[in-house]
Amino acid sequence: MAGNTIGKILTLTSFGESHGKGVGGVLDGFPAGIPIDTNFIGIQLQKRRSGGKAGTSARNEADQVEFLSGLSQGKSTGAPIAFWLANQDVNHTSFQEGVFKPSHAAYTYWRKYGFFDYDGGGRASARETAVRVVGGALAQLLLLREKVTVHAYTRQVGSVRLETDYQEIHLEKIGQNSLFCPDEECNRRMEEYLMRIQAENNSCGAVVGCVATNVPYGLGEPVYNKLHADLAQAVMGINAAKGFEMGAGFRAAGMNGSDYNDLFSANHRLQSNRDGGIQGGISNGENICFSVAFKPVPGIMRPQESCNEKGGEVWLQPSGRNDCCVVPRVIPVVEAMAALVLADHLLMYKTYQNYSYQQ
Repeated sequence: MAGNTIGKILTLTSFGESHGKGVGGVLDGFPAGIPIDTNFIGIQLQKRRSGGKAGTSARNEADQVEFLSGLSQGKSTGAPIAFWLANQDVNHTSFQEGVFKPSHAAYTYWRKYGFFDYDGGGRASARETAVRVVGGALAQLLLLREKVTVHAYTRQVGSVRLETDYQEIHLEKIGQNSLFCPDEECNRRMEEYLMRIQAENNSCGAVVGCVATNVPYGLGEPVYNKLHADLAQAVMGINAAKGFEMGAGFRAAGMNGSDYNDLFSANHRLQSNRDGGIQGGISNGENICFSVAFKPVPGIMRPQESCNEKGGEVWLQPSGRNDCCVVPRVIPVVEAMAALVLADHLLMYKTYQNYSYQQ
């Protein structure tokens, strides 16, 4: 199985299965001498844990990361940073082996590889995203050296939508609310919606927005490694992701050029940011803003029509411990993937300048 590595200079490779001994990763290309705040990494992992949050799984993993190499005396050494998160709360009894879960990876994995790990979903499980969060947190620490910050937030849960535009939200309020929605009243309505959906043994979709601030101009490698294209690839690789848009996104299709164009002011500043901070595949110095849409989680606690590996019709019985929505646990995952891409492109840009953190 290929496709377990992302990045060009800064690369993250993940390994492990949902119900195996654990999951882990190797982050290579990380510069030496960067102070590593393990408390920050722990905070990001805590944001991804279920922990009794509205609509989340009952699975309770401690997610204590163990660093195996690449760190010494609180700083990066320049060597590959290998890390490990042990699985502690596994349940081997709640899966119907050989029965395909609708809208899940089981069928396509089985068709492609001739095998699928029904015990928790194996590599297809969202358990793997814990690795991304660790790698992404390290990338965020690197970005902070350049004063670049990455903030993901909840824009929509089911039919409940935050109407405030990304240019008007207060980033400092995101972490104050349980679902990481920057509006307290909207967050409350989202919580109520999730609790109702969970009580109905159902699931729902969501939209997550992301804003990266203080991004320097010049990141992005046209024509095939445009910054927005790499961001799209990264976040669309998250479980359940189904749609991606930059800036005004799909709304742009209904606009005229005279209404859409980001006009210039003095000193090369823009009057608006409908392009979301990227033009021609290269960052323009404005905040980078994008959104990603997630489908409803396929594992619902209702019987569903399905078939087995032999093609026989069966009923998939409700089992397992599933979130009813990717929000709020996906928030740090989106931040992680955005940070990995931005840090990778930052290192590519610095390479042209013969830049070194050791100077």
